[in-house]
Amino acid sequence: MPEKPTSLPPPRGDKRYKILDAAIKRHQFQPNAILEVLHTAQELFGFLEEDLLIYVARALRVPPSRAYGVATFYNFFSMKPQGKHTCVVCMGTACYVKGAADILSALEKEHGIKAGETTPDGLLSITTARCVGACGIAPAVVFDGAVEGQVSPQYALQRTQQWRMETL
Repeated sequence: MPEKPTSLPPPRGDKRYKILDAAIKRHQFQPNAILEVLHTAQELFGFLEEDLLIYVARALRVPPSRAYGVATFYNFFSMKPQGKHTCVVCMGTACYVKGAADILSALEKEHGIKAGETTPDGLLSITTARCVGACGIAPAVVFDGAVEGQVSPQYALQRTQQWRMETL
């Protein structure tokens, strides 16, 4: 049986790694804790860059491909820095049928970015989700973590433009 690492030195003196190490120790370096550890890593760093995935993989003694596979499979993980505000358009069947594609198209056109991107000023990230579990209020959009239903393209634009006005 491989020996448990006693401690992992934080790269570049970043104190967030000490907190991450504590979470890894709390899960006893178990490979099956990868989901929880990656969640903690994203909370600490905001997104999961390649070096961070490798760090977690080594600590949990799993191949880096497994950490990358988990991080890219679940849509609540992000591989890129997110904007100050996030807008997640549900593209599940019910939402799609009720106009989610029109909402996404309007947002992309207005802000000059595609789904999965962040505006150059770092204010807004637009993403999609396979399903947010709010089919009864379709189409649903998640604005900064709050699910709203029966959203129209006009309403989505109004919400995101409101964020832009707050920064002026």
